[in-house]
Amino acid sequence: MSQDKQAGFRPRRSVLYMPSSNARALEKAKSIPCDGIIFDLEDAVAPEAKPEARQAACAAVGSGEYGRRELIIRINGIGTPWHEEDMAAACAAGPDAIAVPKVNSADEVHQLVAAMEKAGAPAKTTLWAMVETPVAMLHCEEIASASPRLSVLVMGTNDLVKELYAEHVPGREPLLAGLQLALLGARAAGKAIVDGVYNNVKDTEGFLAECTQGRQMGFDGKTLIHPGQVAGANEAFAPNEQAVEEARGILTAWEEGKGSGVVTYNGKMIENLHVESAERILTMHEAIQALDADA
Repeated sequence: MSQDKQAGFRPRRSVLYMPSSNARALEKAKSIPCDGIIFDLEDAVAPEAKPEARQAACAAVGSGEYGRRELIIRINGIGTPWHEEDMAAACAAGPDAIAVPKVNSADEVHQLVAAMEKAGAPAKTTLWAMVETPVAMLHCEEIASASPRLSVLVMGTNDLVKELYAEHVPGREPLLAGLQLALLGARAAGKAIVDGVYNNVKDTEGFLAECTQGRQMGFDGKTLIHPGQVAGANEAFAPNEQAVEEARGILTAWEEGKGSGVVTYNGKMIENLHVESAERILTMHEAIQALDADA
């Protein structure tokens, strides 16, 4: 619950990757109702296009034309030829966050945060660590706890499947242990965590099933590869009307029952843990309402 009580809490139901080398995609993103946009300099950009994409991503962040969407620049990873220039440019642009792929340890988080500070990243710019290897799964708590500047873990499920020699299957059974370890690490550190992408953009039924699974597991939202996935993720990761109504009822019953010893709502006993869950649901609902009103 700690992350939700922070003044800067934001919905992250739908976080859309956009290739920064594609000017039409960057223009279209201004009207897509996603909660966050990741301006990608890594996988979606060919090596020869990376310098131009870097400039385009930084210009997009500074344009002021994306409303209240959370803006993230995904730079190339530690040890790549583009990493240092990406980091310097992203820090100068001052997005809401800088996402870094294949973060495997707390030491790497310390290295990245030090680089951000050296490059003069504004205080508002946080670090999103992508966890996508077996090593990262086994160290997610250490990674998530390594720095206050790290705000979000991002699941890199495609790379995790590859490194496990696993297969993409409905229900994601080969990934469940890793997904749960990452969730445990994020929640133990009080950080947000967003689920990995769904690759088949034409398989709406499978995508929605995976969104439901992610929400039930506890993810804050899902990273997306196509604008057509945004509406489904927004609905799946938002509290529905029944959940909002029940949360309000629990809080009302709790306030009215103070001092009575036992508080009940709809025949169920209410404890502090139920109140905290209800507060979280209403915090999410109100933040989503504010974001959608400004979209």
